[in-house]
Amino acid sequence: MMSKSIHTLYEIECYILKAINRHFDRKALNAYFNSITHLGGATLTISSVLILLLFFQGSIRDTAIIAAVSLTVSHLPVQICKKLYPRKRPYLRVHGTRYHTNPLQDHSFPSGHTTAIFSVIIPFIIYMPILSIFLLPIGLSVGISRIYLGLHYPSDVLVGLCLGTLTGMISSYLISF
Repeated sequence: MMSKSIHTLYEIECYILKAINRHFDRKALNAYFNSITHLGGATLTISSVLILLLFFQGSIRDTAIIAAVSLTVSHLPVQICKKLYPRKRPYLRVHGTRYHTNPLQDHSFPSGHTTAIFSVIIPFIIYMPILSIFLLPIGLSVGISRIYLGLHYPSDVLVGLCLGTLTGMISSYLISF
């Protein structure tokens, strides 16, 4: 049985989820969040880093190397957490959660998309701080999109943000050019 404080936190989390997910029927938001969410997916994060590695030189390429390491390393704790804490996705547990057909079936904790995007953008923010003006809103939008689409609880996204940020910071610290 859940303790009272954990139950209260879960209720707050469901309230936040519903507050974000309730706008699911808005065409402009759907277009935005359905598009931006893919920036945190494996295909786009890996492709983006590979393009930067292959077609750029100097500090951009050096930072892309760190981002590639960070992205690779960040995948491990995500997979371990998904095995250790097999949390069902909100659309399966929270009544009234809206979602698209054929949603993800694996566990929700933590958000892999959010972890991936932050593991890639943090090295760029560290070495090229001016990019934070563009990269932070993108990363946060990916995280919010996961809640908006009914695929993750806010805590899934928050932990993904922390994991991605931590691996980005550690990778940047350990690999310096």
